[in-house]
Amino acid sequence: MEKSLETQPQLDIFSQWRAFYQLTKPKVILLLLLTAIVGMCLASSGLPDLYLLFWGTLGIGMLSSAGAVFNHCIDHNIDIKMARTQRRPLPQGKVTLGQAVGFGLLLTIIGSLLLWFLVNPLTAILTFASMLGYAVVYTLWLKRATPQNIVIGGIAGAAPPLLGWTAMTGQLDGNALLLVMIIFTWTPPHFWALAIDRVEDYKKTGLPMLPVTHGIEFTKTMILLYTVLLMAVGLLPFLMGMSGWIYFVGSSLINWGFFYVAWQLKFTPHKRSPMAVFKYSITHLMLLFIILLLDHYVVLGLS
Repeated sequence: MEKSLETQPQLDIFSQWRAFYQLTKPKVILLLLLTAIVGMCLASSGLPDLYLLFWGTLGIGMLSSAGAVFNHCIDHNIDIKMARTQRRPLPQGKVTLGQAVGFGLLLTIIGSLLLWFLVNPLTAILTFASMLGYAVVYTLWLKRATPQNIVIGGIAGAAPPLLGWTAMTGQLDGNALLLVMIIFTWTPPHFWALAIDRVEDYKKTGLPMLPVTHGIEFTKTMILLYTVLLMAVGLLPFLMGMSGWIYFVGSSLINWGFFYVAWQLKFTPHKRSPMAVFKYSITHLMLLFIILLLDHYVVLGLS
């Protein structure tokens, strides 16, 4: 029997706060904030303005966390059906639906005000739009409407480096959009690998995820093709003069690593191949942005 979302077991203060913390998807948010901070650094000719870096990171983090909380709220009836998500705070009754909505609204209001008044209005508007794109457009509509949900909705999750860039400069820039393109291309193979591993769970929910609607083999092919596209898009910062040879060599190595695990998944798969691709993709994105950062400051140091 499903637990009521309006009643909850008695929890100590630490457990209660931990439940709210888990609603924010902290591991995902940390990866997003890494890309935002790199965007801030790349937008700066030297070290970034620490005032803008602190308040920008805090505001972007709060609004991104709010999107994660609203995702939990909208998907609570789905989460309880899936082994991967049924131990989240809402399905477990550790937090009521009303409490979660209130927490998400509080994060939204504070994060928006911080960005508007302490960073700049453009960053506040773009971050708020990104949060709505993930929490409402993707979670409430696209996720339930089309097997291309993660492709179309991926633009919201790809926004953080652009948000970091605008936090420093107050304006849009083509180089920031290159970083968005990288994450936008990275997202489908990252998420589809997880969807293959959890395909039986997704069948229970009725969500039109690609492995459910088009089959696992087709999804493996799409992962491989998107990985090839990611290798090409990943060269753009170097080809456009945004980065140097350190980025070219480093990104090429880890991009070929991504291609290798995607090739294995398609042609020589084993039981854990989908999760191998999923886990590698997380490491890949983290390393790619660290390499971008390293290249940026090495080039500045030599100039």
